[in-house]
Amino acid sequence: MTPEAVVQIIRECLMTTFWLAAPLLAIGFIAGIVISLIQIATSMQDTAFSTVPRLIAFLLGLLIMMPWMLKKLCAYAAMILGDLGRYAH
Repeated sequence: MTPEAVVQIIRECLMTTFWLAAPLLAIGFIAGIVISLIQIATSMQDTAFSTVPRLIAFLLGLLIMMPWMLKKLCAYAAMILGDLGRYAH
C-alpha cells in the first residue's frame, strides 16, 4: 500500500466524520445562541434552562438526521470493505 493510498483513506475517514458531526454541531451552536439570547432578554441565569433545551435540540436533530447519517456511514463502510483486497498488498 502506498503512502498516497493511506493518506486518501485517512482523508475520506476524516471527511466522513466531519459530515456526520457537522449537522449536530450546527444544531447545538444555533440552539446555544438562541438560548443565550433568551437568557439575556429575560435576565434568567439558570443552568437547567440552558442545558435542557440544548439537549432536546440535540436529540431532535439526531432523530431527524439519523437516516441520512446511517446512509452516509454505510456508504463509507461499503467503500472501505469493498476495497479490502486492494489494501492487502
